[in-house]
Parts: sequence; structure tokens; C-alpha cells
Amino acid sequence: MTWKDALKEGQELVLATSSKDGKPHAIFVICKGIVDDKILISVCQMKKSLKNIRENPDVVLITKYNNEYYRISGKGTIHASGKYFDLAIARNIKGTPKPKAALAVDINEVYDVDKVKKIK
Repeated sequence: MTWKDALKEGQELVLATSSKDGKPHAIFVICKGIVDDKILISVCQMKKSLKNIRENPDVVLITKYNNEYYRISGKGTIHASGKYFDLAIARNIKGTPKPKAALAVDINEVYDVDKVKKIK
């Protein structure tokens, strides 16, 4: 298993953002997989997170997979149209709200929390 297994489509993640004045905010999101070395997340109901990302694109994701924990830091960009948005729509779970946008996170660092070690 690699850390990328923890980012498969359908995997739950914690998304942490921060406002421009440093006030943190965290929510649960569902991963839509890795596309072009970016973590794809559908944006349905995340007003505060979107506001924060527009002000400060630095984000942190936390995930647990097979009893292993990972912290991923990166830069988020919001896409209301185009390739990432189209993929978010296509990968939407039936019966859930239609995405209003897609969040693509460029991966800067991956940290294995259990081993207390940077792995990317």
C-alpha cells in the first residue's frame, strides 16, 4: 500500500483551511481521486472553506486508510468549469447535491503521521 491508496475515489478526508487572518476551519469532504497529481474534491456545501481558499490557498488534508494516517499539505484552486469541474460532476454520487465547483489541490508534502516522517 502507498499513501496514494488513501486518496482513492470515495475516501473521506478532513480539509483544513485558514482565513487570511489565520482563523482555522475544518470539514469532512469526499475525495474524487487523484488527477494530474492533484487531489480532486467536489464543492457542494463548503462556503466557509471556499472563502478561505480564495483568501489563502494553503490547505491541509488528513486521511486514514487501512489504519494508517496521512497529512497532506498543498495549494487549492477552485474550478467552476473545465476539466476538473467536469470530472467532479461525472464522479458525483447519485442522490447527493450537484457540485457547484471542483477543488483541485496541488500536493506539496505528504507526511506519514504514524511513522512521524515526511514521505513526499
